[in-house]
Order: sequence, then structure tokens, then C-alpha cells
Amino acid sequence: MEVKEITNRDVDFAKWYTDVCKKADLVDYSTVKGSMIIRPLGYAIWESMQSVLDKMFKETGHENVQMPMFIPESLLNVEKEHVEGFAPEAAWVTYGGSEKLEERMCVRPTSEVLFCDHYKKIIKTYRDLPKLYNQWCTIVRWEKTTRPFLRSREILWQEGHTMHRTAEEATEETLRMFNVYKTFQEDYLAIPVITGKKTEKEKFAGAEATYTLEAMMYDGYALQNGTSHYFGNHFAEAFGIRFTDADNTLKTPYQTSWGVSTRMIGAIIMVHGDDRGLVLPPKIAPFKVMIIPIGDVADKLEILKEELNKEEISFKVDDSNKTPGFKFAEAEVKGYPIRIELGKRDLEEDKVTLVRRDTLEKITVPFNEVPKKITELLEVIQKDMYEKAKARRNSMIYTASNYDELKEIAATKPGFIKINWCGDVACENKIKDDTTLKSRCLIEDEQVDGPCVVCGKKAVTKLYIGKQY
Repeated sequence: MEVKEITNRDVDFAKWYTDVCKKADLVDYSTVKGSMIIRPLGYAIWESMQSVLDKMFKETGHENVQMPMFIPESLLNVEKEHVEGFAPEAAWVTYGGSEKLEERMCVRPTSEVLFCDHYKKIIKTYRDLPKLYNQWCTIVRWEKTTRPFLRSREILWQEGHTMHRTAEEATEETLRMFNVYKTFQEDYLAIPVITGKKTEKEKFAGAEATYTLEAMMYDGYALQNGTSHYFGNHFAEAFGIRFTDADNTLKTPYQTSWGVSTRMIGAIIMVHGDDRGLVLPPKIAPFKVMIIPIGDVADKLEILKEELNKEEISFKVDDSNKTPGFKFAEAEVKGYPIRIELGKRDLEEDKVTLVRRDTLEKITVPFNEVPKKITELLEVIQKDMYEKAKARRNSMIYTASNYDELKEIAATKPGFIKINWCGDVACENKIKDDTTLKSRCLIEDEQVDGPCVVCGKKAVTKLYIGKQY
């Protein structure tokens, strides 16, 4: 395997991304148009994410359930705003075997209505609340343009759906799970995220408020890397979900939903990857170490494996008959955080060479200190990857004080732009029409310091805008 097989990311970022997905053996294309095959390494990364998030969900009191894949059209139509939002991407089943169905069935694009239909049956009194459910599943959205991990017609994801006694409890849940996602992405994926509320135009169909995690990719584009929604009681009212409260009156519960998907794998690639391939953050890498034996080192290899197992450091061994150079390149393209070059010449001096994937730095350590050094290095690599990504992101955040400046930045500098905004959707639409940039999220922790950059009227908030995947 040669590095030149991967396109330079500064020359053609889109081609580079596809090359990394393929050369790192993360995915393969399928004869099923618009869908991808997730290969073992790609799926192992997803399993690693899933195991961490699932633990975090359960620590906050959530339980896993499984809902049906199909939604009858009448059920989907109960909440009109919601169904209108998904109608362009809905996939429909019209036949069961050779029989035409009396009512067509939507292959779930999301599961709000399924959960509401179930909650109506099981929520009777305030003692039944809150209901804190999560689902790991596949959804289908009939995307016209697809890219591995970023947009696919069939998506692996998780979706939490909860019901609460009061609006305050539901709002607290919305923000709690939003912060769980933020912690996960920054602490485990080493991806700094900008967080905030979506504009009314960009919020989830049927929600009162949508909170988003916006990650900036290497090329300055935004990737919406997770969302948490507060629904109020719109869905509950539409479905007739009622409970008897402690004062013996009938009330309507309040709902949330929140989700992330395999899109996060795409974010890892586009934030951390380089011209040699994938670079995996240690905390999420399925295997922390790739051991490459060089020459007859079988005895030392067995000792090393035993010591790594004792320290619970996950590893793989490349004992194939490929050349060392080929093995090094393959370990790099697949992003293993640390490579151990277990060479006979080094071992004669009781030494081993460790190679950091993020910097390609070579470190020589005594053989008996390898597990300790690897443990230290993994922590350093995780921190360094986050700081590097944060520094690059911050270097591509700009401020525009007027519309000409906004258009100039949009035309010449990739990244996010901060603006003062009046809150009028007409100004939001004008920005998109003139520059192709869309609103990312509101900036609610910074004071407005000027008029709306689009219309010149009084601004009510600050806003991040940028191009998106």
C-alpha cells in the first residue's frame, strides 16, 4: 500500500475523503443504490461509540427498547408539521408479498409517532412518568445524493424519546442529553463542537426548539453532529396522551427526542484524518495498538502481548508476509493510534520503537516499559488531537460587521462567520441565496454589539453561519 493512492486533501477534499473511506477499509459500495456496506473496521468504530454512549444513557436513567420498522400512513399523518418535514425523504412499502396493502407503510425515517402511539397505551398517571426510552436502530431517508457515513439512504443511529410530567422536566432532559453528546464528542472523539439552538427555520419538524452540535471539518464546512429536541406537548396532544396528575386532574405530558448517527465517523475522518489516511482518537479506537513484528521475534511478541493484555490495552498483530514498509503504511491508513515496530535489531538492545499515528513521531523505549509508555502516550495523543482540532477550528471563525464584509469572507475564507441578526427569516434566506451559507446555530452567550448585518435593523441575537455537509 502506498500513500500516493490517497488524494491530497488540500487539492481535492471530497476525493480525499472517499479515498480514506475506501483505503482504510471502512466501507464498500453496494449494489443497493444509495446504501453503503460498513466493513469490519468501520463497524468496530461504531460499536466503540455505541458502547460508550449506551453506558452514558443508562447512567442518566434511560432504558433501551425496539420499535417497529414500519409506520402506517395514518399514524405518520397524526402530526401534520412532522410528516410534512419528512415527506420528501419518505420510503413507502405498498405490497406485502403479492398483495397490495390496504394502507401503505412508511419505512421509519424517525420514530416519534411510534413512541407516541406506544406511550398513549402505557402512560396513565403521573406515577408512570418520566418515560426515558432509547432505541438503537436503522432508519431510511431517500436521499438524492449520498456519501459514505455523511448521507445514506439507510442510516445506523440512536434515537432517544422521553415523556415528562412538566415542561420544566422535559426542557431539563433536552439540555441534559445535549450535554451528554457534547461531552462524548469532545472527550471521546476529540472533536470541539459549537453548540446552540437552531433558528425557527432550521429546527426539527414538529419541535418547539432544536439544539445542535456543529463540528467544523478540516475544509471549514459544518457537520451537524447531533441534535436534541424539545417538543413541548404538540405530539402528545395530537396523539391524545393524557395522565392523571397528583391533584387528580387530567394533563398532557411533555416530550423530547435526541439522536446521533454513524455521521460521527465521517466527522472523525474529516477532522483528524491526513494524507496518509485515518487518524483515530485513542478513546474511540477499537484497537489502540498495531504490533508489527520484524524478523524472528516470536518469544518477545508473546511476552509483549501478555503485558498489554494485563494492562487491558487492545491491540492487533500484523503477522502477515507483507513487507514491513507495506505494514507500516497499512497501519497508518487505518489510523491505529500507536504502532509498535518489534524489530530484532532493537530487541538485541532491549528496546522497542513506538510510532504515534497523529504526529508520526518515533519513540524508542525499553522493552519492559512499553505498556506504561503506551498508557501515557494514549492520554497525550487524545489531548493533542483535541487541541489541534480546536486550534484549527478557531482559526477559521470570522466576524462580519456588515453585509459586504460577510459576502467577502464567504467568497474567500472557508469556515464559520459570526454575525448580528435581527431574527427575520427574510435575512436568513437572503444570506443563503446570495452566499449558499446557512445558519448553524444561535449564539446566546455573547452580547449583540451592532445592527443586523443584512438589513441594518436592530439585531436581537448573534448567529453562526457556514456551509454544510
